[in-house]
Amino acid sequence: MSILVIAEHDNAGLKASTLNTVAAAQKIGGEVHILVAGSGCAVVAAAAAKVVGVAKVKLADAAQYADQTAENVAALVVANAAGYTHILAAATGAGKNMLPRVAALLDVAQISEITAVESPDTFVRPTYAGNAMATVKSSDSVKVITVRTTGFDAVASEGGNAATEPVAPAADLGLSKVTGREIAKSARPELAAAKVIVSGGRGMGSGEKYHQLLEPLADKLNAALGASRAAVDAGFVPNDYQVGQTGKIVAPQLYFAIGISGAIQHLAGMKDSKVIVAINKDPDAPIFQVADYGLVADLFQAVPELVTELG
Repeated sequence: MSILVIAEHDNAGLKASTLNTVAAAQKIGGEVHILVAGSGCAVVAAAAAKVVGVAKVKLADAAQYADQTAENVAALVVANAAGYTHILAAATGAGKNMLPRVAALLDVAQISEITAVESPDTFVRPTYAGNAMATVKSSDSVKVITVRTTGFDAVASEGGNAATEPVAPAADLGLSKVTGREIAKSARPELAAAKVIVSGGRGMGSGEKYHQLLEPLADKLNAALGASRAAVDAGFVPNDYQVGQTGKIVAPQLYFAIGISGAIQHLAGMKDSKVIVAINKDPDAPIFQVADYGLVADLFQAVPELVTELG
């Protein structure tokens, strides 16, 4: 049994989500290979070769993979699918865009966002916005799977010594091209990988109040900033702050939900956090049902007091 993991990277470094995906592959069992598709990405392949538990790295280094467009990468994966029983990618924007194309080209059903592995053909995945967990069994000859990274602890990025093998690039399909990227730069930790997250909701009242109250708290805790969909829709913060079913799925060690009522959509994205602290003036807010610590208080008074106590 051989498993192919599609690496997520920026041509300069391997992204942490790949380590979680490798962890899921190891739960399935069998030999784990990583496919790196990019341009000028030898350094990524070298990093992938050091990942613990990886037996082989396949490197496709060609100009048509510089932007890793979903159509071109999917065609490459299909061209290299022979002999693999499982093909895995992280359930990120890139993985969700590319892997369904692989499943369609291979004429198999995709299994989306698994959070646990019960056997090589049986997996657990969330459904109904995470309010129920479905156990699914696949009889397809090759299982095409996206992995919810919060469900698996990342493997070590150092300690492996896999062989690297070049693979022939597939044809450039020319179906799409990237015309530009706007990279959000922040001194704070990346939201999806942060150990501590401070999130604000509609109760913040305005974008000005959001930043005025939450940034000092995040600074004290070296935390990432997040938000509910309601706060994003109200224009308090940009879309990339959103935590929830249609935003980022997170599972930090500590999650502050401030002025967030706790709608199902938001809970689906953060309820796997190790410790949840909620501050809300409504004692009946649904967020308190999942919170480990709840404070019924006016956030405009409680948050500055908390910042003061943290010194």
